[in-house]
Amino acid sequence: MSVVPFDQRDGWIWYNGDLVPWRDAKLHVLSHGLHYASSVFEGERAYDGVIFKSREHSERLRHSAELLDFEIPYSAEELCAAKALCVERNGDPNVYVRPVAWRGSEMMAVAAQNATIHVAIGVWPWPSMFDVATKMKGIRLDIADWRRPDPACAPSASKAAGLYMIATMSKHAAERKGYADALMLDWQGRVAECTGANVFFTRGGQLHTPLADCFLDGITRRTIIDLARRRGIETVERRIMPGELPSFNECFICGTGAEVTPVSEIGPHRYVPGNISRMLIEDYAAEVRPGAAI
Repeated sequence: MSVVPFDQRDGWIWYNGDLVPWRDAKLHVLSHGLHYASSVFEGERAYDGVIFKSREHSERLRHSAELLDFEIPYSAEELCAAKALCVERNGDPNVYVRPVAWRGSEMMAVAAQNATIHVAIGVWPWPSMFDVATKMKGIRLDIADWRRPDPACAPSASKAAGLYMIATMSKHAAERKGYADALMLDWQGRVAECTGANVFFTRGGQLHTPLADCFLDGITRRTIIDLARRRGIETVERRIMPGELPSFNECFICGTGAEVTPVSEIGPHRYVPGNISRMLIEDYAAEVRPGAAI
């Protein structure tokens, strides 16, 4: 299947305060963000023209930048308005939304205090990865060799571009072996997350999920915890060791891209997607639509 490269598409991108033609949204090859990973981003979705939890994403983008020692020159309100404008102008009410901020080209060394901070927002169609029937079969996960770093060694609370280098490497390795994704452990060998999604398990009618203290506490993750609470399902956030993986009944991953996707395998471990996974798939699908109860 032929895929149009992202730099050759049509539409509009919000770039430093203006909407510019998609193909004109360019930066110089000597930009600090490219060479030194001084870049942060968000992943969001618009459903029926409304971006789900747009304000939370805008605030997290600004916080991510602060953790990387730079300030985004737009308020959360301005970012929300720019994202909404981008969705509207591109004419598709159901799109993935990608804000990104980076240090520019004024300085090309490790230090870049005087570099201009650039911000851009792109949107494009990205349908749900699986329909409900396909989802309920579950996806297969490998167990990654790379681990999430000690939070003393990386700004783990930031959605920073540099933190995804090992995620890309891990996903590539998993796909080469026929898996859909990979489960990553943390720096101490505990269950952490997938390459771009958080992970949940079920046992005894409870949800169990790793404590998000060295990887991103996803907005979708928090939404799932809230939806489970409304259903009367307790969520236990705790350290989970790989040795516990055979003891769980169901497993699913969640994130803006994955939404809620059940898992049937993690390496040698098998799971049967069941009622809790199905219920949260349906509850999440209802929650993200405009007019859903908050």
